[in-house]
Amino acid sequence: MIDAVFFDVGGTILDESYEFHMWADWLGVPRHTLSAVLGAVIARGLDYQETFRAFRPDFDIVAERELRAAAGVPESFGEEDLYPDTRSCLAALKEQGLLVGLAGNQPAHAEALLHDLGLPVDVIGTSEGWGVAKPSPAFFEHVVRAGGGDASTILYIGDRPDNDVRPALAVGLKTCLIRRGPWGHILDLPAVAEQALFRIDALDELPGLVAKHNAAHG
Repeated sequence: MIDAVFFDVGGTILDESYEFHMWADWLGVPRHTLSAVLGAVIARGLDYQETFRAFRPDFDIVAERELRAAAGVPESFGEEDLYPDTRSCLAALKEQGLLVGLAGNQPAHAEALLHDLGLPVDVIGTSEGWGVAKPSPAFFEHVVRAGGGDASTILYIGDRPDNDVRPALAVGLKTCLIRRGPWGHILDLPAVAEQALFRIDALDELPGLVAKHNAAHG
């Protein structure tokens, strides 16, 4: 059975469109141009920071975050950036008696922002907080510990077959691939996607699938 459900953050519960628009403005390039370059970077299987380096080869995201904060335009997100189905999905899973958590590759300041949203979750973990990032197996080992210690009873949901599904499967987690956001629509790894327990287009689909799975395996 599934006893715990953990969600990736960016592209899964959080729409990052506004933040990428802010990065385009910061770099002084058209938003559409930055979006197009991001798509090409994803299609080539490169790190997303290569998007910024296409315009500024010496781009250092840590330094740029500090400069943005000093300029009064810090990297941030809020309620308006959540996908509309996020809260209802999390609440429905909690109502099933499941442990619900968030675990994503996020900078240190994101953990406080996620707490401030008051989402119905039991655990919030970030790569900077844990000191390890996806797709490292150590990241998902943190998820296993936070979810009760038995990987086979934990479901991890993400939009990326490379960073979410494949490494989560490697440590024994059940997985769900959601098709939305840039990575969800561009990065196509059928052999990996086929190994996911569920494949969905919206979080609204998930509570029913989990309930049906648990009813069949209870």
